[in-house]
Amino acid sequence: MTTMGANWVADQEAAERAAAELRSTAAVRERSRQILTHARHGESRWFSVDEGFMESAVREVVRTTRKRYGHHVPFHSRWRHFEAGGVDRKAQLDRLIAHLPHAERARSMIDLAVVSVLLDAGAGPDWKYVEPATGKTFERSEGLAVASFHAFTSGLFSSDTNHPFRVDSTGLRALVSADLAEALQVSDANPLVGLDNRAVLMRRLGEVMAEQPEIFELLDSDPARARPSGIFDLIVGTVGPDVPPTADVAAHDILSHLLISLSPIWPSGNAIGGIPLGDCWRHAGVRGDGLSDGWVPFHKLSQWLAYSLLEPFAWSGVKLHGLDALTALPEYRNGGLLLDSGVLRLKDEGVKDRIWHPADEIVVEWRALTVALLDELAPMVRKELNVDEARFPLACVLEGGTWAAGRELAQRNRNGLPPLSVASDGTVF
Repeated sequence: MTTMGANWVADQEAAERAAAELRSTAAVRERSRQILTHARHGESRWFSVDEGFMESAVREVVRTTRKRYGHHVPFHSRWRHFEAGGVDRKAQLDRLIAHLPHAERARSMIDLAVVSVLLDAGAGPDWKYVEPATGKTFERSEGLAVASFHAFTSGLFSSDTNHPFRVDSTGLRALVSADLAEALQVSDANPLVGLDNRAVLMRRLGEVMAEQPEIFELLDSDPARARPSGIFDLIVGTVGPDVPPTADVAAHDILSHLLISLSPIWPSGNAIGGIPLGDCWRHAGVRGDGLSDGWVPFHKLSQWLAYSLLEPFAWSGVKLHGLDALTALPEYRNGGLLLDSGVLRLKDEGVKDRIWHPADEIVVEWRALTVALLDELAPMVRKELNVDEARFPLACVLEGGTWAAGRELAQRNRNGLPPLSVASDGTVF
Protein backbone atom coordinates (compact mmCIF):
# COMPACT_ATOMS: atom_id res chain seq x y z
CA MET A 1 0.00 0.00 0.00
CA THR A 2 1.29 3.47 -0.84
CA THR A 3 1.89 6.06 1.86
CA MET A 4 -1.04 8.05 0.52
CA GLY A 5 -3.27 4.97 0.69
CA ALA A 6 -2.13 4.14 4.22
CA ASN A 7 -2.83 7.71 5.31
CA TRP A 8 -6.30 7.56 3.79
CA VAL A 9 -7.07 4.32 5.63
CA ALA A 10 -5.78 5.79 8.89
CA ASP A 11 -7.87 8.92 8.37
CA GLN A 12 -10.99 6.86 7.70
CA GLU A 13 -10.40 4.70 10.76
CA ALA A 14 -10.03 7.85 12.85
CA ALA A 15 -13.25 9.25 11.36
CA GLU A 16 -15.12 6.02 12.09
CA ARG A 17 -13.88 6.02 15.70
CA ALA A 18 -15.06 9.61 16.13
CA ALA A 19 -18.47 8.91 14.60
CA ALA A 20 -18.90 5.86 16.84
CA GLU A 21 -18.00 7.95 19.89
CA LEU A 22 -20.61 10.53 18.97
CA ARG A 23 -23.33 7.91 18.46
CA SER A 24 -23.65 7.16 22.17
CA THR A 25 -25.78 8.79 24.82
CA ALA A 26 -22.72 8.68 27.06
CA ALA A 27 -21.21 11.27 24.72
CA VAL A 28 -24.46 13.26 24.67
CA ARG A 29 -24.41 13.45 28.45
CA GLU A 30 -20.69 14.03 28.94
CA ARG A 31 -20.47 16.86 26.43
CA SER A 32 -23.69 18.44 27.63
CA ARG A 33 -22.27 18.42 31.16
CA GLN A 34 -19.18 20.20 29.87
CA ILE A 35 -21.38 23.04 28.66
CA LEU A 36 -23.30 23.08 31.96
CA THR A 37 -20.02 23.37 33.84
CA HIS A 38 -18.98 26.28 31.62
CA ALA A 39 -22.30 28.02 32.30
CA ARG A 40 -22.06 27.49 36.04
CA HIS A 41 -18.59 29.03 35.98
CA GLY A 42 -19.92 32.08 34.16
CA GLU A 43 -18.16 31.09 30.92
CA SER A 44 -21.25 30.98 28.69
CA ARG A 45 -21.82 33.96 26.47
CA TRP A 46 -25.54 33.28 26.46
CA PHE A 47 -26.83 31.70 29.68
CA SER A 48 -26.48 31.81 33.44
CA VAL A 49 -27.73 29.03 35.71
CA ASP A 50 -29.74 29.88 38.82
CA GLU A 51 -29.81 26.79 41.04
CA GLY A 52 -32.36 28.43 43.31
CA PHE A 53 -35.07 27.93 40.72
CA MET A 54 -34.63 24.16 40.38
CA GLU A 55 -37.26 23.64 43.07
CA SER A 56 -39.63 25.87 41.11
CA ALA A 57 -39.09 23.77 38.00
CA VAL A 58 -39.62 20.58 40.02
CA ARG A 59 -42.90 21.93 41.39
CA GLU A 60 -44.13 22.69 37.88
CA VAL A 61 -43.28 19.18 36.71
CA VAL A 62 -44.78 17.47 39.76
CA ARG A 63 -47.97 19.54 39.55
CA THR A 64 -48.34 18.80 35.85
CA THR A 65 -47.64 15.09 36.36
CA ARG A 66 -50.24 14.74 39.10
CA LYS A 67 -52.82 16.66 37.09
CA ARG A 68 -52.28 14.58 33.96
CA TYR A 69 -51.66 11.08 35.31
CA GLY A 70 -51.35 10.72 39.06
CA HIS A 71 -48.82 7.98 39.77
CA HIS A 72 -49.47 5.83 36.69
CA VAL A 73 -47.40 7.62 34.07
CA PRO A 74 -46.67 5.94 30.72
CA PHE A 75 -43.52 6.43 28.68
CA HIS A 76 -42.86 9.62 26.75
CA SER A 77 -43.63 8.29 23.31
CA ARG A 78 -45.29 9.01 20.00
CA TRP A 79 -48.03 6.67 21.17
CA ARG A 80 -49.23 9.34 23.62
CA HIS A 81 -49.80 11.68 20.68
CA PHE A 82 -51.83 8.98 18.95
CA GLU A 83 -54.21 9.32 21.94
CA ALA A 84 -54.85 13.02 21.21
CA GLY A 85 -58.41 14.16 21.80
CA GLY A 86 -59.08 11.14 24.01
CA VAL A 87 -59.28 8.81 20.99
CA ASP A 88 -57.70 5.36 21.37
CA ARG A 89 -56.12 5.10 17.93
CA LYS A 90 -53.92 2.19 18.96
CA ALA A 91 -57.12 0.21 19.54
CA GLN A 92 -58.20 1.24 16.04
CA LEU A 93 -54.91 -0.04 14.65
CA ASP A 94 -55.19 -3.25 16.69
CA ARG A 95 -58.53 -3.96 15.01
CA LEU A 96 -57.11 -3.27 11.56
CA ILE A 97 -54.17 -5.66 12.04
CA ALA A 98 -55.85 -8.27 14.26
CA HIS A 99 -55.72 -10.84 11.45
CA LEU A 100 -51.92 -10.63 11.20
CA PRO A 101 -49.47 -12.94 13.00
CA HIS A 102 -48.18 -11.67 16.34
CA ALA A 103 -44.74 -10.61 15.11
CA GLU A 104 -46.22 -8.93 12.04
CA ARG A 105 -48.48 -6.82 14.26
CA ALA A 106 -45.35 -5.62 16.06
CA ARG A 107 -43.71 -4.82 12.72
CA SER A 108 -46.73 -2.81 11.65
CA MET A 109 -46.64 -0.71 14.84
CA ILE A 110 -42.90 -0.16 14.42
CA ASP A 111 -43.34 0.91 10.80
CA LEU A 112 -45.98 3.43 11.92
CA ALA A 113 -43.84 4.78 14.76
CA VAL A 114 -40.82 5.29 12.50
CA VAL A 115 -42.54 7.37 9.84
CA SER A 116 -44.63 9.30 12.34
CA VAL A 117 -41.62 10.26 14.46
CA LEU A 118 -39.55 11.24 11.43
CA LEU A 119 -42.39 13.52 10.35
CA ASP A 120 -42.56 15.01 13.84
CA ALA A 121 -40.58 18.23 13.75
CA GLY A 122 -41.95 21.68 14.51
CA ALA A 123 -45.11 22.24 12.48
CA GLY A 124 -45.18 25.99 12.97
CA PRO A 125 -47.99 28.06 14.52
CA ASP A 126 -50.27 28.24 11.46
CA TRP A 127 -50.86 24.57 10.62
CA LYS A 128 -53.66 22.34 11.86
CA TYR A 129 -55.19 18.98 11.01
CA VAL A 130 -58.92 18.27 11.10
CA GLU A 131 -59.57 14.57 11.67
CA PRO A 132 -62.30 13.49 9.23
CA ALA A 133 -63.81 10.77 11.43
CA THR A 134 -64.15 12.89 14.58
CA GLY A 135 -64.13 16.46 13.31
CA LYS A 136 -61.56 17.27 15.99
CA THR A 137 -58.84 19.79 15.21
CA PHE A 138 -55.23 19.13 16.22
CA GLU A 139 -52.09 21.23 15.98
CA ARG A 140 -48.32 20.82 16.37
CA SER A 141 -47.03 17.37 17.47
CA GLU A 142 -50.47 15.91 18.14
CA GLY A 143 -51.70 17.10 14.76
CA LEU A 144 -48.73 15.54 12.97
CA ALA A 145 -49.26 12.32 14.90
CA VAL A 146 -52.94 12.05 14.06
CA ALA A 147 -52.34 13.01 10.43
CA SER A 148 -49.49 10.52 9.99
CA PHE A 149 -51.56 7.80 11.71
CA HIS A 150 -54.32 8.18 9.11
CA ALA A 151 -51.80 8.46 6.28
CA PHE A 152 -50.32 5.16 7.44
CA THR A 153 -53.65 3.34 7.81
CA SER A 154 -54.67 4.57 4.34
CA GLY A 155 -51.62 2.80 2.89
CA LEU A 156 -49.76 5.96 1.84
CA PHE A 157 -46.35 4.53 2.76
CA SER A 158 -46.86 1.01 1.36
CA SER A 159 -46.31 -0.01 -2.26
CA ASP A 160 -48.50 -3.10 -1.85
CA THR A 161 -52.23 -2.41 -1.91
CA ASN A 162 -52.85 -5.86 -0.47
CA HIS A 163 -50.79 -4.95 2.60
CA PRO A 164 -51.54 -1.32 3.43
CA PHE A 165 -50.58 -1.37 7.13
CA ARG A 166 -46.86 -1.24 6.57
CA VAL A 167 -44.08 1.04 5.34
CA ASP A 168 -41.70 -0.07 2.61
CA SER A 169 -38.80 1.37 0.65
CA THR A 170 -40.64 1.45 -2.68
CA GLY A 171 -43.60 3.29 -1.20
CA LEU A 172 -41.37 5.86 0.48
CA ARG A 173 -39.20 6.49 -2.58
CA ALA A 174 -42.33 7.25 -4.58
CA LEU A 175 -43.63 9.78 -2.04
CA VAL A 176 -43.70 13.33 -3.38
CA SER A 177 -44.47 16.56 -1.56
CA ALA A 178 -47.93 16.79 -3.12
CA ASP A 179 -48.89 13.37 -1.70
CA LEU A 180 -47.67 14.32 1.74
CA ALA A 181 -49.34 17.73 1.53
CA GLU A 182 -52.68 16.08 0.77
CA ALA A 183 -52.32 13.63 3.66
CA LEU A 184 -51.38 16.43 6.06
CA GLN A 185 -54.03 18.83 4.70
CA VAL A 186 -51.38 21.40 3.77
CA SER A 187 -52.45 24.35 1.64
CA ASP A 188 -51.66 28.03 1.19
CA ALA A 189 -54.17 28.72 3.94
CA ASN A 190 -52.81 25.91 6.12
CA PRO A 191 -49.00 26.03 5.75
CA LEU A 192 -46.70 23.47 7.38
CA VAL A 193 -43.08 24.35 8.14
CA GLY A 194 -40.60 22.20 6.20
CA LEU A 195 -43.08 20.20 4.10
CA ASP A 196 -40.63 19.57 1.25
CA ASN A 197 -37.85 18.59 3.67
CA ARG A 198 -40.16 16.08 5.33
CA ALA A 199 -40.90 14.50 1.95
CA VAL A 200 -37.17 14.40 1.19
CA LEU A 201 -36.55 12.72 4.54
CA MET A 202 -39.14 10.04 3.74
CA ARG A 203 -37.57 9.37 0.34
CA ARG A 204 -34.12 9.20 1.89
CA LEU A 205 -35.42 6.69 4.40
CA GLY A 206 -36.70 4.57 1.51
CA GLU A 207 -33.36 4.77 -0.28
CA VAL A 208 -31.32 3.96 2.83
CA MET A 209 -33.45 0.92 3.58
CA ALA A 210 -33.08 -0.38 0.04
CA GLU A 211 -29.30 0.07 0.30
CA GLN A 212 -29.13 -1.94 3.55
CA PRO A 213 -31.08 -5.15 2.94
CA GLU A 214 -29.04 -6.90 5.65
CA ILE A 215 -30.83 -4.65 8.16
CA PHE A 216 -34.20 -3.77 6.68
CA GLU A 217 -35.17 -6.64 4.39
CA LEU A 218 -37.46 -9.09 6.15
CA LEU A 219 -37.10 -12.83 5.61
CA ASP A 220 -38.54 -13.96 2.26
CA SER A 221 -39.63 -10.43 1.39
CA ASP A 222 -39.19 -8.53 -1.84
CA PRO A 223 -35.88 -6.60 -1.66
CA ALA A 224 -37.69 -3.59 -3.12
CA ARG A 225 -39.94 -3.61 -0.08
CA ALA A 226 -37.46 -3.31 2.75
CA ARG A 227 -39.20 -2.05 5.87
CA PRO A 228 -38.24 0.02 8.94
CA SER A 229 -39.38 -2.89 11.10
CA GLY A 230 -36.52 -4.97 9.72
CA ILE A 231 -34.64 -3.48 12.65
CA PHE A 232 -37.02 -5.36 14.98
CA ASP A 233 -36.07 -8.72 13.46
CA LEU A 234 -32.40 -7.75 13.53
CA ILE A 235 -32.44 -6.90 17.24
CA VAL A 236 -34.88 -9.52 18.50
CA GLY A 237 -33.99 -12.35 16.14
CA THR A 238 -37.56 -12.92 14.99
CA VAL A 239 -37.73 -15.47 12.17
CA GLY A 240 -41.31 -16.66 12.47
CA PRO A 241 -44.81 -15.51 13.37
CA ASP A 242 -44.01 -15.14 17.08
CA VAL A 243 -41.45 -13.32 19.20
CA PRO A 244 -38.96 -15.55 21.07
CA PRO A 245 -40.06 -15.78 24.74
CA THR A 246 -36.50 -15.09 25.86
CA ALA A 247 -36.19 -11.82 23.90
CA ASP A 248 -34.45 -9.20 26.01
CA VAL A 249 -33.35 -5.81 24.66
CA ALA A 250 -31.46 -2.81 26.06
CA ALA A 251 -32.94 0.56 25.12
CA HIS A 252 -29.57 1.86 23.95
CA ASP A 253 -29.23 -1.08 21.56
CA ILE A 254 -32.35 0.14 19.79
CA LEU A 255 -30.90 3.64 19.57
CA SER A 256 -27.50 2.39 18.41
CA HIS A 257 -29.04 0.45 15.54
CA LEU A 258 -31.10 3.49 14.55
CA LEU A 259 -28.09 5.80 14.61
CA ILE A 260 -25.93 3.49 12.54
CA SER A 261 -28.51 2.43 9.97
CA LEU A 262 -30.35 5.73 9.54
CA SER A 263 -27.42 8.16 9.70
CA PRO A 264 -27.42 8.80 5.92
CA ILE A 265 -30.96 10.22 5.94
CA TRP A 266 -30.15 13.38 7.87
CA PRO A 267 -29.68 16.48 5.70
CA SER A 268 -27.74 18.68 8.15
CA GLY A 269 -24.44 18.17 6.34
CA ASN A 270 -22.56 17.54 9.57
CA ALA A 271 -19.94 14.88 8.89
CA ILE A 272 -16.45 13.66 9.80
CA GLY A 273 -14.45 12.15 6.95
CA GLY A 274 -17.61 11.82 4.87
CA ILE A 275 -19.42 9.92 7.66
CA PRO A 276 -22.73 11.68 8.39
CA LEU A 277 -23.25 12.58 12.05
CA GLY A 278 -26.85 13.76 11.96
CA ASP A 279 -27.93 15.83 14.96
CA CYS A 280 -24.39 16.78 16.11
CA TRP A 281 -23.11 20.35 16.22
CA ARG A 282 -19.87 22.24 16.74
CA HIS A 283 -19.04 24.10 19.95
CA ALA A 284 -15.60 25.62 20.46
CA GLY A 285 -15.59 25.00 24.21
CA VAL A 286 -16.27 21.26 24.13
CA ARG A 287 -13.41 18.81 24.31
CA GLY A 288 -13.26 15.22 23.11
CA ASP A 289 -10.91 12.58 21.76
CA GLY A 290 -9.48 12.77 18.25
CA LEU A 291 -11.73 14.00 15.48
CA SER A 292 -14.72 14.07 17.84
CA ASP A 293 -13.20 17.11 19.57
CA GLY A 294 -15.51 20.12 19.45
CA TRP A 295 -18.65 18.15 18.53
CA VAL A 296 -21.79 17.98 20.69
CA PRO A 297 -24.19 15.13 19.79
CA PHE A 298 -27.92 15.21 20.61
CA HIS A 299 -29.74 12.77 18.26
CA LYS A 300 -33.07 14.21 19.32
CA LEU A 301 -35.28 12.63 16.63
CA SER A 302 -33.40 9.31 16.86
CA GLN A 303 -33.89 9.24 20.63
CA TRP A 304 -37.54 10.27 20.25
CA LEU A 305 -37.85 7.33 17.87
CA ALA A 306 -36.09 4.98 20.32
CA TYR A 307 -38.50 6.09 23.09
CA SER A 308 -41.41 5.52 20.70
CA LEU A 309 -40.26 2.00 19.83
CA LEU A 310 -40.02 0.86 23.45
CA GLU A 311 -43.74 0.15 23.69
CA PRO A 312 -44.12 -1.78 20.41
CA PHE A 313 -41.15 -3.92 21.49
CA ALA A 314 -42.71 -4.44 24.93
CA TRP A 315 -46.21 -5.11 23.53
CA SER A 316 -44.69 -7.87 21.40
CA GLY A 317 -43.39 -9.59 24.54
CA VAL A 318 -39.79 -8.29 24.51
CA LYS A 319 -38.32 -7.55 27.94
CA LEU A 320 -36.69 -4.10 28.07
CA HIS A 321 -33.92 -2.83 30.32
CA GLY A 322 -31.55 0.12 30.61
CA LEU A 323 -34.27 2.67 29.87
CA ASP A 324 -32.38 5.54 31.50
CA ALA A 325 -29.48 5.14 29.11
CA LEU A 326 -31.52 7.42 26.84
CA THR A 327 -31.38 11.15 27.61
CA ALA A 328 -33.87 13.94 27.94
CA LEU A 329 -34.92 15.20 24.54
CA PRO A 330 -33.20 18.52 23.78
CA GLU A 331 -36.08 20.39 22.19
CA TYR A 332 -37.93 23.61 22.88
CA ARG A 333 -40.55 22.29 25.35
CA ASN A 334 -38.04 20.73 27.73
CA GLY A 335 -35.66 23.63 27.16
CA GLY A 336 -38.50 26.11 27.56
CA LEU A 337 -39.33 24.68 30.98
CA LEU A 338 -35.85 25.63 32.18
CA LEU A 339 -35.99 29.17 30.79
CA ASP A 340 -39.56 29.86 31.88
CA SER A 341 -39.03 28.50 35.40
CA GLY A 342 -35.90 30.64 35.87
CA VAL A 343 -33.34 27.83 36.07
CA LEU A 344 -31.74 29.26 32.94
CA ARG A 345 -31.47 32.97 32.35
CA LEU A 346 -30.53 34.76 29.17
CA LYS A 347 -27.66 37.17 29.58
CA ASP A 348 -29.12 39.31 26.79
CA GLU A 349 -32.92 39.42 26.56
CA GLY A 350 -32.53 40.86 23.07
CA VAL A 351 -31.74 37.41 21.67
CA LYS A 352 -35.45 36.63 21.92
CA ASP A 353 -36.04 38.97 19.00
CA ARG A 354 -33.83 37.02 16.61
CA ILE A 355 -34.38 33.82 14.65
CA TRP A 356 -31.65 31.28 15.35
CA HIS A 357 -30.51 28.11 13.59
CA PRO A 358 -29.57 24.68 14.98
CA ALA A 359 -25.85 25.27 14.37
CA ASP A 360 -25.78 28.57 16.29
CA GLU A 361 -23.85 28.45 19.55
CA ILE A 362 -26.79 29.71 21.61
CA VAL A 363 -28.99 26.85 20.34
CA VAL A 364 -26.28 24.22 20.90
CA GLU A 365 -25.84 25.47 24.47
CA TRP A 366 -29.57 25.64 25.16
CA ARG A 367 -30.01 22.05 24.04
CA ALA A 368 -26.96 20.79 25.96
CA LEU A 369 -28.08 22.58 29.13
CA THR A 370 -31.50 20.97 28.73
CA VAL A 371 -30.00 17.46 28.64
CA ALA A 372 -27.68 18.04 31.61
CA LEU A 373 -30.13 19.91 33.85
CA LEU A 374 -33.01 17.48 33.31
CA ASP A 375 -30.68 14.67 34.42
CA GLU A 376 -30.36 16.61 37.69
CA LEU A 377 -34.05 17.46 37.88
CA ALA A 378 -35.30 13.87 37.38
CA PRO A 379 -34.30 12.49 40.82
CA MET A 380 -35.76 15.59 42.47
CA VAL A 381 -39.09 14.93 40.73
CA ARG A 382 -39.00 11.27 41.81
CA LYS A 383 -38.38 12.30 45.41
CA GLU A 384 -41.41 14.61 45.41
CA LEU A 385 -43.57 11.90 43.87
CA ASN A 386 -42.14 9.27 46.25
CA VAL A 387 -41.20 6.87 43.44
CA ASP A 388 -37.92 5.22 42.54
CA GLU A 389 -36.05 5.10 39.24
CA ALA A 390 -37.19 1.55 38.48
CA ARG A 391 -40.85 2.56 38.65
CA PHE A 392 -40.33 6.02 37.21
CA PRO A 393 -37.56 6.08 34.60
CA LEU A 394 -36.63 9.20 32.69
CA ALA A 395 -39.18 8.27 30.02
CA CYS A 396 -41.91 8.83 32.65
CA VAL A 397 -40.36 12.03 34.00
CA LEU A 398 -40.44 13.46 30.48
CA GLU A 399 -44.01 12.36 29.85
CA GLY A 400 -45.42 13.38 33.20
CA GLY A 401 -43.65 15.73 33.07
CA THR A 402 -41.11 18.10 31.76
CA TRP A 403 -42.41 18.29 28.20
CA ALA A 404 -46.00 19.04 29.24
CA ALA A 405 -44.92 21.55 31.89
CA GLY A 406 -42.79 23.32 29.30
CA ARG A 407 -45.76 23.51 26.97
CA GLU A 408 -48.04 24.86 29.71
CA LEU A 409 -45.55 27.56 30.65
CA ALA A 410 -45.19 28.54 27.01
CA GLN A 411 -48.96 28.79 26.68
CA ARG A 412 -49.16 30.89 29.82
CA ASN A 413 -46.33 33.23 28.84
CA ARG A 414 -46.34 33.46 25.04
CA ASN A 415 -49.50 31.88 23.68
CA GLY A 416 -47.61 28.62 23.15
CA LEU A 417 -44.56 29.99 21.37
CA PRO A 418 -41.09 28.83 22.50
CA PRO A 419 -38.88 31.27 24.44
CA LEU A 420 -36.31 31.33 21.62
CA SER A 421 -37.12 31.24 17.93
CA VAL A 422 -35.24 28.49 16.09
CA ALA A 423 -35.69 28.09 12.34
CA SER A 424 -36.83 24.55 11.60
CA ASP A 425 -36.05 22.63 8.43
CA GLY A 426 -38.54 19.96 9.50
CA THR A 427 -35.86 17.49 10.58
CA VAL A 428 -34.31 18.67 13.88
CA PHE A 429 -36.94 20.17 16.18
